[in-house]
Amino acid sequence: MRRTYKTAPQTVPQSRSMNSPTRFDTKIAVLLREDLEPWQRLNVTAFLVSGLGTAFPELIGEPYLDADDTVYHPMFRQPVLVLEGSAETLTAAHERALSRSLRTAVFTADLFTTGNDHDNRAAVRAVPTPALDLVGLALHGPRNAVDKTLKGSRMHP
Repeated sequence: MRRTYKTAPQTVPQSRSMNSPTRFDTKIAVLLREDLEPWQRLNVTAFLVSGLGTAFPELIGEPYLDADDTVYHPMFRQPVLVLEGSAETLTAAHERALSRSLRTAVFTADLFTTGNDHDNRAAVRAVPTPALDLVGLALHGPRNAVDKTLKGSRMHP
């Protein structure tokens, strides 16, 4: 059940202390191809993570409030790791994700030439899985499975 607020809620959940780190059982990660331009990295990352909240609603926290009770959109409850790797690393990670039954979000090079969701879907649909020219992928899953899937990648600088 999705919550919507027309006005600020009466109570705000207490947040954890900034001094007590949380260790999550799952991981959210984005893997980008290392040869992307800076604007492409940002665009691909934004597109890739946009679907995770609908695929995994439990990832989304409560709305944010400021001291004046202005309501802001909720965001992920846990960090998003952004990594990079070669085209080969990306292809291998995609294959490992599929073999582990981890559903991914994909962004292919063809999507830089389209301008809308319909054409994006058609561009991906036209290419067999092994031939996808991947420039980014996002996934969420158990920590160990995500770590093994992204083997060979490195943290984005």
